[in-house]
Amino acid sequence: MRMFAALVPPPEALEHLDGFLEGRRGAGDFRWVQADQVHVTLAFLEQVPEHRLDDLVERLARAASRRTSFETAIRGGGAFPNVGRAKVLWAGLDLDEPSRTELDRLATGCRAAANRAGVEVDGARFRPHLTLARTRFPHDISSWVRLLDTYEGPRWQGDELTLVESHLGEGPRGRPRHVVVDTFPLGAGRPR
Repeated sequence: MRMFAALVPPPEALEHLDGFLEGRRGAGDFRWVQADQVHVTLAFLEQVPEHRLDDLVERLARAASRRTSFETAIRGGGAFPNVGRAKVLWAGLDLDEPSRTELDRLATGCRAAANRAGVEVDGARFRPHLTLARTRFPHDISSWVRLLDTYEGPRWQGDELTLVESHLGEGPRGRPRHVVVDTFPLGAGRPR
């Protein structure tokens, strides 16, 4: 199974971002991510053997329980690998230092949980972002990044870890279809 552990913004935050992008999408040569699939990937798990799933779920629940919720907002943006030769357009998160630390520790905990469950994790360095669109060929998208730099969405609580199964090519127009496998509240094992 192809899966990922993610921080998923609430519907109101995604609707606000979608409203900002509405009407602008036709101006670029992008394949846009569906609004209901926008998320922050904490750990990408390309191949999860079915016999490892229960252990993975248990370990992710434990990792989430060790973290606390934090406040954030979708704000700004950027491009991978860089603005001049971009393949991916992304939005960022507004995180103060304690919130950034919590998110980094949550991502580290998710990766460690997967490794301990015997599931290989993509080794890319964690950089919190929400992928918005991909380009077919690398090109300069500095105007899009400048546009995203003017965006700041509503504040929301990052209070839940989500495990998602991704089925490539099974969604509308050959896009992925995402299925939520489980959700884990942050700080569930901590006294409040």
